Amino acid sequence: MRKLISSGSPFEKVAGYSRAVVDGDTIYVSGTTGYDYATMTMPQDVAAQTANCLETIKQVLEGEGASLTSVVRARYYVADRAYVDAVFAVLGEYFADIRPAATMVICDLIKDEMKVEIEVTAKLT
Repeated sequence: MRKLISSGSPFEKVAGYSRAVVDGDTIYVSGTTGYDYATMTMPQDVAAQTANCLETIKQVLEGEGASLTSVVRARYYVADRAYVDAVFAVLGEYFADIRPAATMVICDLIKDEMKVEIEVTAKLT
């Protein structure tokens, strides 16, 4: 059974995607940037953006009865190598004991203010 999940971001409808899709016992969470969706603001600091990404992902997972401990795969897209250590520090706060299979890529992101984007795959238990 397939279920589409929205976080209420206006970007979802404009770009034609879901925040996440549940397919069977798997949750696929789309690339999530550092916006605070309550205020639609983006912090300047890459660590704050990383935390916002993970908090948005956490909310999506919890809404489906899962949690960050359910994450089995993570992909991190970082806009500049200079940000890697700050991103790693925040990732360690959230994933040090979970340790999903992960990949990090240095790349351009859609908007200049975006410094990090994170997508995950999680299993429902």
